[in-house]
Amino acid sequence: MNKNILRFIFLVFVLALALIGTNRSTSSLEAQTDQFSRQIHQLLQNETHLEGAIAGISIRNANTGELLYQHNGSKLLRPASNLKLLTAASALSILGPEYRFSTEVLTDGQVKNGVLKGNLYIRGKGDPTLMEKDLANFAEQLKAKGIHKIKGKLVGDDTWYDDKHYSQDLPWTDEDTYYGAQVSALSISPDREYDAGTIIANITPANQVGKRTKVTLTPETNYVSINNQLETVSAKEGKDIEVNRKHGTNHITISGQIPLDSAAEKEWIAVWDPAKYVLHLFEKNLKAQGITVSKSSLGKASSSAQTLLTKDSIPLSELFIPFMKLSNNGHAEILVKELGRIKKGKGSWKHGLSILKKDLRKYNLDTESMVLRDGSGLSHINLVTPNQISKLLFRIQEESWFSIYKNSLPIAGSDDRMEGGTLRYRMKTPPLLGQVQAKTGTISTVSSLSGYAETINGNTVTFSIILNNMKSEEYGKSIEDQIVSFIARLL
Repeated sequence: MNKNILRFIFLVFVLALALIGTNRSTSSLEAQTDQFSRQIHQLLQNETHLEGAIAGISIRNANTGELLYQHNGSKLLRPASNLKLLTAASALSILGPEYRFSTEVLTDGQVKNGVLKGNLYIRGKGDPTLMEKDLANFAEQLKAKGIHKIKGKLVGDDTWYDDKHYSQDLPWTDEDTYYGAQVSALSISPDREYDAGTIIANITPANQVGKRTKVTLTPETNYVSINNQLETVSAKEGKDIEVNRKHGTNHITISGQIPLDSAAEKEWIAVWDPAKYVLHLFEKNLKAQGITVSKSSLGKASSSAQTLLTKDSIPLSELFIPFMKLSNNGHAEILVKELGRIKKGKGSWKHGLSILKKDLRKYNLDTESMVLRDGSGLSHINLVTPNQISKLLFRIQEESWFSIYKNSLPIAGSDDRMEGGTLRYRMKTPPLLGQVQAKTGTISTVSSLSGYAETINGNTVTFSIILNNMKSEEYGKSIEDQIVSFIARLL
C-alpha cells in the first residue's frame, strides 16, 4: 500500500481517537456540571437560612473562562469585602507591585547654633505602615543633625489626600472600630498588621474579683483618655467587653466584664483625627531627644520647604498580605485615594473610583452597571454581579503581577494568620483544605466568598458567591462552604 495512504489512515485514526477523548471529556464535564446544578438547586431550595435572601453564584473554567454554572449571576448584589478583589487588581495594574508610600520630614528654615529657625513639617503621603518607631528614628536623626530647638512651628501635613476622612456611606456606629478608622494621608499604625489610625488597648484582668482591669495603650500616649469601667468577675462568668469612643473626641470608655482567669485581651480602637495623633506622637519623640518644640498644628508644607528625611513603606507586593489576608478596609480606601492622586492629582474617593472603573474595563467588565461607593466594600450601596467578579478572576491570570495577587488571598484552613487569613478557621478538611484561595466578605445581612478552587477532578475554577438579605450573615459562611465543597467534589 502507498506510504502516503498509510500515513493518511494513521492520521485519521489519531484524529478519531482525539475526538472520542474530547467527546468523553466534554460528556464527563457536562455530567459533572449537571450533578452540581442539581445539588446546588436542592441546597438553595431547602436551606431555611436562605428564606427571603438572594443568592448569586458564578463559576467559570479557570483555563477557558467558560461559564460552567450561574444562579443570579447577572444580578447586582452588595459584595461586602469581595469588592477588594476589584480594588486590588487595579492597584497592582496601575501602581505596580513595587509601589511604595512615603512620609517626609521637611523644613523651610535654617539651623544655627542648634536652633532651627523656621518650621519643621511632617508630611504624610498615604503610608499605612508608619509606626511610632519611625517617628523615634526621625527624632534621632534630627538630633544627629545638631537640632535641639525648633523656633518655628511643628506642622503636620495631611493634604496629599482631600479632607474627607470617612467614605460617604460609613455607618456612624463604625466610627470607633478599627475597620472604620478615618482615612488620612498622615496616619500611624500600632503594630505590623498596619491598621492605620488606630490605637491598641491592652486589657489585663485584676487579681481579685470586683476590681477594675488594668488597661495600657500601644503606643503609650495621652492623646486619648480612657474611662475604664471594665470589671473583673469570677472565672465562671462570661467575657463581655464593650468599647466606645465619643464622636468627635478621643474620650474612650471601656466597660463590661472579663473573667479572673482570662488571658490578656487586645482591642483596636480608631482615633479621632489621625494626623493630629501623628503630630502628637512626633512631638513626644522629639522631646524625648531633647528637641524643644514651642508650637504645633496641622497645615501644609510651604513650597520652599526642603526634604530632610524620608521613610518609605514596604512595597505593595508585601503590603497586600495584611491587606487581603486580613481584609484591611483602611488599605483599600488608601489605595483608591492614591489612584486618584497619582492619575488625576486629587486624592479623593470620587477621582479614585473613576480611575478604578476605567481600569476595570480592560478586563471586559461592564463597569457602567456597577455601583462603586468605596474601595473596601463597607458601603451597603456598592453593587456588583457575581459574573463580573468571576470574569475578573479569570482575566487577570495573564497579568505579570497575578502571582502576587493570588498569593495575597486567604488559604482555606491554613492555621497561620498571614496565610489562612480570614479563612483560617474554615474548610479545614480535604478536599478543601489548602485547595481554595478566596476573599471573604461580611457586612450586616451580607456574606460573600470569591476566588479560586482546585477540584478533585484536576480542574481549576474561578467562583463568586454573594448572599444578600441574610437574617444572619454567619449562616452564610456555612452555605458558602457547602457550595465550595460541591465545586471541589463535583466539577
